[in-house]
Amino acid sequence: QVQLVESGGGLVQAGNSLRLSCTAPARTFATSGLSWFRQAPGSERKFVAHITRAGGTYYSDSVKGRFTISRDVAKYTVYLQMDNLKPEDTAVYYCGAALGAWPGIANWKTVTSWGRGTQVTVSS
Repeated sequence: QVQLVESGGGLVQAGNSLRLSCTAPARTFATSGLSWFRQAPGSERKFVAHITRAGGTYYSDSVKGRFTISRDVAKYTVYLQMDNLKPEDTAVYYCGAALGAWPGIANWKTVTSWGRGTQVTVSS
């Protein structure tokens, strides 16, 4: 009931695109903003993007201008369109439900529910 499910990861060449999807329980979708985080091996989980219930968006500086977060409320789904992928984007991408306001929601420790992640690998 609190589990989110990511999909859409894969192996791509640098410069190509992927679109990740995250489905959430209706109640979670209705009560929380939704975020994307990523975690590379040996690194902490880092904020990528967030969309509020009102539709406002936030991005990390490292992906701004390349990634776009959006949602389909009727499908209880949030998307992360990733364009012009770089090798440094390689990570497991996680969808998380966040309660609170910017910038606190950029801290992974404040996320209340996580998906299991989807692997994105970008080769040079």
